[in-house]
Amino acid sequence: MTTPLFLLRCIQLGISIRDLDLLTIGMVNDMFAENCNDDYDYPLEATQAQMDKF
Repeated sequence: MTTPLFLLRCIQLGISIRDLDLLTIGMVNDMFAENCNDDYDYPLEATQAQMDKF
């Protein structure tokens, strides 16, 4: 990952330069991956009975 790409990801997530003192590159990457997962529409959710069986 290049520096410009990293800074672009930070901007997309709304992370300021001041906030970067508290975060690692890995944390920003994880936040971006989770942000992309937020838009995924899970077609089927497990019922409580299925979770208990699991």
